[in-house]
Amino acid sequence: MNTRPLLLASSSPYRKALLERLRLPFTCASPDIDETALPSESAETLTLRLAEQKARALANEYPRHLIIGSDQVALLPSGQILTKPGHYDAAFQQLQASSGKAVTFLTGLAVLDAESGKVRRTCEPFKVHFRPLSATDIEHYLLTEEPYDCAGSFKMEGLGINLFSRFEGRDPNSLIGLPLIALIELLHALDVDPLAMAYRNSTRD
Repeated sequence: MNTRPLLLASSSPYRKALLERLRLPFTCASPDIDETALPSESAETLTLRLAEQKARALANEYPRHLIIGSDQVALLPSGQILTKPGHYDAAFQQLQASSGKAVTFLTGLAVLDAESGKVRRTCEPFKVHFRPLSATDIEHYLLTEEPYDCAGSFKMEGLGINLFSRFEGRDPNSLIGLPLIALIELLHALDVDPLAMAYRNSTRD
């Protein structure tokens, strides 16, 4: 069984909090990559490429680790890709465009064995049905939560739940940026038993 240390290639406190739920020992480091989409690149290809790129960016610094990279975009029914808005005006436009629509969130996930170079990847879809949102709804939400660092302009773990009518998908954790079910599957594919690792970690406390 693979027992090498885990590294989360992210500075996101949301992803860190999700991974902590698995009770696995891990550290975090922030990769420095260009997240610009390539010409004619599909949303799924973009998230998979960036997730793997984030992991590989840290491989030289952490040559014995299993490195977890993740990236997320949202996709409107029109095919328009929504990334992190960065500021109020862009977030307002994103939520206006999402109002009353079913928006698909794609989370690319990669686990890289830095020692062997093996990588396992997957893209986890999750569909969110937004309720009709008034301009006042959007303004109140954005000024209260300021979700400008989140793809799609909301925080699922916070007040974002006010924006939705229903979900479709197997793992709502993917909305926060780290689909845990898919991650467990990728770890098993690299001969890592997350339950056994969590057990060993708990007996050290």
